[in-house]
Amino acid sequence: MMPRTVVIAGASGFIGSYFRRRFLEEGWQVRTVGRDASADAQWDDDGAITKALDGAELLVNLAGRSVNCRYDEKHRREILDSRVLTTRALSRAVAACAQPPRTWINSSTGTIYRHAEDHPQSEVSGELGSGFSVDVARAWEDELAAAVVPATRKVPLRIAIVLGAGGVMSPLRNLARLGLGGHMGPGTQKFSWIHVEDLFRAVVFIHADAGVAGPVNAATPYPVDNRELMSLVRQSMGVPFGIPTPAWLLEAGAVLIRTQTELVLKSRWVEPRKLLDAGFSFQYPALAGALNQIAKGKADPSLT
Repeated sequence: MMPRTVVIAGASGFIGSYFRRRFLEEGWQVRTVGRDASADAQWDDDGAITKALDGAELLVNLAGRSVNCRYDEKHRREILDSRVLTTRALSRAVAACAQPPRTWINSSTGTIYRHAEDHPQSEVSGELGSGFSVDVARAWEDELAAAVVPATRKVPLRIAIVLGAGGVMSPLRNLARLGLGGHMGPGTQKFSWIHVEDLFRAVVFIHADAGVAGPVNAATPYPVDNRELMSLVRQSMGVPFGIPTPAWLLEAGAVLIRTQTELVLKSRWVEPRKLLDAGFSFQYPALAGALNQIAKGKADPSLT
């Protein structure tokens, strides 16, 4: 039997490298699109991207510059272009395929919803927010919607903060290690998250279930507030206490470490209504279990 083929765009990052390994473990053939010399196709070569996509059954686009930076003009342009222009390049390539992928899952972000401490934001009832991050998310999803690829199901995946050994966990664990692992700002802001393994499983699930239409929220049904998040981070590391960080100090510190306070102060409350209604079950629904797995995952090369 011919192996099933997936194309991962943006496969060199924390999530992409995890996905690549997991698809290979599940017996898939993996092709990649990216900036790395090792990628099967580079972003500036439409012909090579089309060749990589032709005959593949699934396209997963994870490309996008990290948002963990100061939002100056240069970084804003890079953040927007790295999402919109890569989606546009894939659109051209899929349209040119003789055998286009059956499913195209394109990253989006749970940050598209407004700051919410009152109730969760589902795909149907959620209210979109405002500001730079939301503008980027809208432009990203609009670019996918504009793709004329009638034989391919397009699903924007509104991903919450992804947990694994890498990504956002590294700075949080470093703060806890330094004794600064208390709550940040008011501590009441919601933290919607998903374990990287559940994100992988959700992508495979959506591809297998043609009835799931986008946008789809990728987040655990059990978010926590920032106070509980930092408490659980400390517990998973065996750190007994952490000094809280008021919002004004975060603002000053964010300038020094060249990031945005929005990443920790915005209340993201994302509800995975479509996944739950379709019968998806989370392997890591609760944060304590996810953090313990990450803390103990040293034997797993993807979690170091």
